[in-house]
Amino acid sequence: MSELLRVAVLGANGRMGRAAVKAVGDAPDLELVAALGRGDSLQTVLDAKADVIVDLTVPASTEANVSFAVEHNIHAVVGTTGWNAERLATLTTLLAAHPHTGVLIAPNFALGSVLATSFAAKAAKYFDSVEIIELHHPNKVDAPSGTALRTAQLVAAARAAAGTPAAPDATETAMDGARGASVDGIPVHSVRLAGLVAHQEVLLGSMGEQLTIRHDSFNHESFMPGVLLGVRTVGSRPGLTVGLDGYLDLGN
Repeated sequence: MSELLRVAVLGANGRMGRAAVKAVGDAPDLELVAALGRGDSLQTVLDAKADVIVDLTVPASTEANVSFAVEHNIHAVVGTTGWNAERLATLTTLLAAHPHTGVLIAPNFALGSVLATSFAAKAAKYFDSVEIIELHHPNKVDAPSGTALRTAQLVAAARAAAGTPAAPDATETAMDGARGASVDGIPVHSVRLAGLVAHQEVLLGSMGEQLTIRHDSFNHESFMPGVLLGVRTVGSRPGLTVGLDGYLDLGN
């Protein structure tokens, strides 16, 4: 019988964290060796001899958590937002000194969401216009969501590579925010509404037709297959991977 993969969950008291603790605990090939809440010492991860950490904390602490893991040659699966270009560059430099350690930073762990983003990027070059609407619960602290940012970036890159011109827009005057945030030229609109969990629509339009690519997560358990995929795969993918699509065969 193969040895179980030893997993520590950081941010274990949050909604995502609680779901991850249960998912890891229920997985026959994984062993939950630590569940850390706010203020718990990272030394616990070392004492537990964790192979992988799952970081589901907050933007203020995620960089330090992941750096600690990498410095101790522990793989990391990260669902916390706040990883801008500067932070990613710093992490890449750190990983170069630990060439056998893997880190996955995933804006979204829902497999359907990852697929929807991939489909949107593939379709974007064939339409005149693209806009994104992301809808989340009102306790979400960032806007736009990490998923919407990544979707917009991939859509914009695909359109640029294909030489697709900018979307038509005759707006001359608008109230602040009326046209959403511009992410690499793609409008992104954020909705925060009680009763929602995590939802996104990519609207693609050309003369006489519209394509809508929508994904809905109705509970936090919807993210757990992706979390487990990350935990099981990260050790075989040294270096930094951004986006769970890096672990899927999407033909990109």
